[in-house]
Amino acid sequence: MNDVIAEFIDYLSVERGLAANTLDSYSRDLKHFTKFLEKGSASSWDTVSRHTIAAYLAHLKKEGKAPATIARRLAALKSFYQFLVRERYIQRDPTLNLQSPKMEKKLPQVLTVKEVERLLGQPDTRTPAGKRDKAMLELLYATGIRVSELVSLNMRDINVDLGYVRCYGKGSKERIVPMGSMAVRSLRDYIKEGRPELLRNEGEQSLFLNHHGKRLTRQGFWKIVKKYAREARIRKPITPHTLRHSFATHLLENGADLRSVQEMLGHSDISTTQIYTHLTRGRLREIYAKAHPRA
Repeated sequence: MNDVIAEFIDYLSVERGLAANTLDSYSRDLKHFTKFLEKGSASSWDTVSRHTIAAYLAHLKKEGKAPATIARRLAALKSFYQFLVRERYIQRDPTLNLQSPKMEKKLPQVLTVKEVERLLGQPDTRTPAGKRDKAMLELLYATGIRVSELVSLNMRDINVDLGYVRCYGKGSKERIVPMGSMAVRSLRDYIKEGRPELLRNEGEQSLFLNHHGKRLTRQGFWKIVKKYAREARIRKPITPHTLRHSFATHLLENGADLRSVQEMLGHSDISTTQIYTHLTRGRLREIYAKAHPRA
């Protein structure tokens, strides 16, 4: 059985060019399934039935595995059994029409306005790096662009006079997003006083530079955010998208319409943006509970 798994992993590597981490994940998941089979009656891949797979999924649930883990393992089995049918190791696919467990939609973590102000107040703008960090944080909160979009910005993508940023989202889709006066002010300061100090090569077009004068990476910016979150004593777990989530939530709380927020975030489907309405409803309930005398 393990020989066939090795053949499948080889197929994923050579034919589909999957990354090493993905291959390791498939291999682990399938070997975990074979260990489960060893305790039962199935001795080969063609003796595995739909009932066997269902029993395995129930076993995972009993073990307390998260729905995401169960869904991933089922996906590995589905892909594997499609391979077995295609290579004629078996005649029927026992995973056909088996449904993945429903994934619980986690609401994104957002900061309060006061927490955002504390975070944005941390950079020391007397230094070139501090000016850069301040500009990046202000721009991220002012526009809601993704961190990957932020670090990909070039000088030509910013217009501080008209107050907009041009970025390229998923699928290289271009969008123009307005930015507020605080972000414009911080960007002017960084471009005039901070960036020239960090610049090593006059031909460099990246907007945000690291200490070597090269484009600041996503990982580099993430370390910066975590550092300032610690200094601001923000206890909430922060992800690279926290300011993006906060931007959308604060806009909706203050009366912005969903379609405008969708456009600014660059969501192709409005249902993706609608998750923020759950957050604002929760906030409204909180306000109601505190303010209404008979709540």
